Amino acid sequence: MTSTLHSEPVSVVLQRLLSAEEEHDPQAFADTGVDGFPAHLSAGQRAELFKDVYMSVSSEGGALLYLLARATGARTVVEYGTSFGVSTIHLASAVRDNGGGTVIGTELQHDKAVAAQRNFVEAGVSDLIDLRVGDALKTLADVPGVVDLVLLDGWPDLALPVLRLLEPSLRPGSLILVDDVDMDWGSDVHGPLLAHLGDPENGYLSVKIPVGDGIQACIRLG
Repeated sequence: MTSTLHSEPVSVVLQRLLSAEEEHDPQAFADTGVDGFPAHLSAGQRAELFKDVYMSVSSEGGALLYLLARATGARTVVEYGTSFGVSTIHLASAVRDNGGGTVIGTELQHDKAVAAQRNFVEAGVSDLIDLRVGDALKTLADVPGVVDLVLLDGWPDLALPVLRLLEPSLRPGSLILVDDVDMDWGSDVHGPLLAHLGDPENGYLSVKIPVGDGIQACIRLG
């Protein structure tokens, strides 16, 4: 049986996006003129500054997202930080192969969201994706039901407030994935989030997976 991830429309779109990122991101990063994490800018200002930067999950990281979503039978997924939709397409492929469901994505930068939606349509997975545009603390305030898997891949200094917002919707066994935990921003921007996930008193078990720029995988214990 061929997985949705390896079906022609999905694989073609993912290859195009990952190739474009490899070709364009180094110069796009350089063009921002940013050295280190731009903490002095608001999230909206950062989104505009980095509007041409993909910052997507790696090919291997995307395969891991699909594998973990399939292994956990995830049907309701929340993604903080959609960008051009690479990780979203991996997750939606898994949800389809799990029997259907919804990936709720959120993206602050309007042009990226428009491009991502086009990519979802081209890949044939748009029916599985609810893409919300705007501040994640507002767009994710009304997530329906129980969430099986959360991907935190937006601005890292805002990831902990997003997780806290979603915690009432988590169940024992819900999976939390944090991308780019080893990315060098010149400061420990993931520190508060990883401290929260690493404290057993907060109800998580956490381990880092050395894929791409590091993925922290955490399970909700209760």
